[in-house]
Amino acid sequence: MISIAPFRFDVTPPLGHALLGGLVPPAIAIDDELEAIGYVLLSDDLPIVVCVLDWAGLMNASHLKFRSALAEAAGTTVERVALHCMHQHNAPFVCEQTRQILAAHEEFPPLFDPTFFQACLDRGSRALRAALQTPRAVTHVAHAAATVERVASNRRVDRDGSGNVLKMRGSACTDSHLIDLPEGTIDPALQTIAYYSGDERMVACHYYATHPMSYYRDGRVTSDFCGLARKRHQAADPNCTHLYFTGCAGNIAAGKYNDGSPAARERLSQRIYQGIIDAESNLQPEPLRSVCWRETTLPPTSRPVPSIASLGETVGGPTARQVGTILQAYWTAWHRRTTPLPLQCLHLNDHAILHLPGEMFIEYQLHARALQPDYSVLVAAYGDGGPWYVPVAIEYHLGGYETQVAFCEPSIELTIKDAIKQLVS
Repeated sequence: MISIAPFRFDVTPPLGHALLGGLVPPAIAIDDELEAIGYVLLSDDLPIVVCVLDWAGLMNASHLKFRSALAEAAGTTVERVALHCMHQHNAPFVCEQTRQILAAHEEFPPLFDPTFFQACLDRGSRALRAALQTPRAVTHVAHAAATVERVASNRRVDRDGSGNVLKMRGSACTDSHLIDLPEGTIDPALQTIAYYSGDERMVACHYYATHPMSYYRDGRVTSDFCGLARKRHQAADPNCTHLYFTGCAGNIAAGKYNDGSPAARERLSQRIYQGIIDAESNLQPEPLRSVCWRETTLPPTSRPVPSIASLGETVGGPTARQVGTILQAYWTAWHRRTTPLPLQCLHLNDHAILHLPGEMFIEYQLHARALQPDYSVLVAAYGDGGPWYVPVAIEYHLGGYETQVAFCEPSIELTIKDAIKQLVS
């Protein structure tokens, strides 16, 4: 028999805590609390844990430490824990190795508070153990998808005749030329998979690929428009635990439809909310016949670490040296890494839920979905954020911000696609 135990716990940083790993101003206000939400699948095999945080990122040993805490609480192995971040920017960005590297720079405040991080681990362990006291049988699963209108747009659409990126269309955009350009390559589908006990929907997981920011850099902690849509739906459907996962959104954001205003945040949140409602309206439960967990790992290969000056040029302005120093520390942490990078896949009947690391380009998601045309393939990225951006190989020589902070060699594309094929097939 398969059973499920959903859990949730608070991961809101205290005021004054660094946001986005020191790359934006620290927290001055809490607009809405940040959550970690997950579930444990129980069967005759070892438990499976899936969890997603309202954080910007978890990298390297910090990601492994968080997974290990959840694994211990669930009585399972770390390989059977999938842990993701939604990637809101006014939120914590945690890497212990980077914090240690930057400790030599006394002019920089800590990138995160280890006491707060440990408190989150402790809360997560308690929440998970409490959930395991009352698991419920899973009898059915259901999958459906709906098109989300006027949210996602490709950031890399302004190109010259050779394909080189001229200007980036960011998360927010007021440049009329960039706004008027097409959406570009995106995945317009919001996909939902849900677990049922009889007729009752207990857990619903929603997947959509876009950077989940409307505006940030103001120190106001928020789950932003995707998190706000999830919270709105959770309030309307309190008997079901709702999770939201960001797909392969490394080159996808809402810039075509977002001018960075509060009104735009509200519109974007409404469109994500409507996508969730539309997908759920098409759910048709089917008996749960099979559960299969697959995992593989990749070696943490790195490109040479660039200079502080060259990395600072990615943003320019008066903070260029500070940003370059921080970016170099994150890159150095990845360059020194020796532990493998995890990729995982949960198969439920004819549905595959793929768990990927880093800021994957949308092409990886479209590739995964095309591998199994008779299968539903749902994709969560932003797992272990150690490698930062993961473009496809052809994009590396075409410029743009993402390729400047892509820590892996272009050959990573074939390695990852081979791993995806292994996991999804």
